Amino acid sequence: MNPVKEKISQEDIGQFRKIVGDEHVIADGETLENYSRDETEMLHYLPDLVLRPGNANEISEILKICNRRLIPVTPRGAGTGLSGGALPQLGGVVISTERLNSIINIDERNLQAITEPGVITEVLQDAVKAKGLFYPPDPSSRGSCFIGGNIAENSGGPKAVKYGVVRDYVINLEMVLPSGEIIWTGANVLKNSTGYNLTQLVVGSEGTLGIVTRIVLKLIPLPKYDLLMLVPFRSLEKAGEAVSAIFRAGFTPSALELVEIDALKIVSEMLGSSPVPIADDTEAHLIIEVDGNHPDTLMSEMESISELLTAYDCGEVYFADDARQKAELWKLRRRVAEAVKLKGYTIEEDTVVPRAELPTLIRGVKKLGREYDFHAVCYGHAGDGNLHIRIRKEGTLNSLEDPAMVKCLRALFELVYSLGGTISGEHGIGLVQKEYMNIVFNNNQLEIMRGIKKVFDPNNILNAGKIFDT
Repeated sequence: MNPVKEKISQEDIGQFRKIVGDEHVIADGETLENYSRDETEMLHYLPDLVLRPGNANEISEILKICNRRLIPVTPRGAGTGLSGGALPQLGGVVISTERLNSIINIDERNLQAITEPGVITEVLQDAVKAKGLFYPPDPSSRGSCFIGGNIAENSGGPKAVKYGVVRDYVINLEMVLPSGEIIWTGANVLKNSTGYNLTQLVVGSEGTLGIVTRIVLKLIPLPKYDLLMLVPFRSLEKAGEAVSAIFRAGFTPSALELVEIDALKIVSEMLGSSPVPIADDTEAHLIIEVDGNHPDTLMSEMESISELLTAYDCGEVYFADDARQKAELWKLRRRVAEAVKLKGYTIEEDTVVPRAELPTLIRGVKKLGREYDFHAVCYGHAGDGNLHIRIRKEGTLNSLEDPAMVKCLRALFELVYSLGGTISGEHGIGLVQKEYMNIVFNNNQLEIMRGIKKVFDPNNILNAGKIFDT
């Protein structure tokens, strides 16, 4: 059950103005438009009001009012999400965390950082890098996405294959419950067996349980060197097979990305350049990175990987010689999603399977495209089996509640599940994937999740209608 949508009264608005200040209460239609969409397909929902609090206490006072008045609340970070988690489909209040943008402390003794949720991911990474430290999770939108949004979605990125996802670096969280109570979920320690692990429950909960206001992160020493190469393959399936072979041979790259040739052509066209020639007989490329503290060891690893790949019908290997060439290659990969969306591939699915099943998944995607009359391009974090599938179907911009698209996506997710995978690796469920949760969870499992939501948010005001209906 979604909250009964109460009309926001002038009295409510007056109270909000007292809490956050007049300039941080947004009610005019033109500005509200900026908060009506994220990067999910072409969806658009206008909020009734946007509030920009400056601290946890202000969020607490806002939530007390909304909880009492049963006003729907949508937490929002930078708006870079891909599952609709920040879309105010019920109207109501959007609480933006954009003003909570301070790195509070970088603790070099304990290898920890304390940050507010509105800090841009790359800004935090650069700040700790200046001290010789490393925060590895790096989603493609790291130059614009917020740490708080990364917490909400349990983001990953290319480095996840070696270093893990956001969940592996979150030690403790300050959060405001829907009731307005402010709590810490754990302690600033590396080991904690004291009761249920609320911290890890909140990571990946997509803003449905509370609004995070401070984050304690684990850091690691920064690797001194990295090497990067791009490998073309004449077969998309062979590229998928090569991924598993690399790990079976005992190598653990710091990144292992797959980009289908159609996606590479589209992003190269958008950027107006490509650092490598694109051959007519190429179907896919792997971007492979290794990192560490000993350059000779890294070079030996790259040479061994390169030799291994010759058994998988690859073309000439391209080694990035310097920082500029590395940056060019990574720019191609990181801007693929933007480029293909502009070309009409507006629907993105974030599937993940055991990495050895990637070739079967890729074959299945192409087969489903023929059956359901859509075209798909594939790219993503092949090293951990996380394949992003961008879909273009004539006359269809959105998957949400489109009967034809729902039918073909259900077939896709049933294929993913049959391969031992699941329907989201790092983008979350949000609004657009909840239709398919019953593929991977039975009623008992879903009821447990609904029960957890009810404990945290009995009035169901916070991001209601995301992940599942309650």
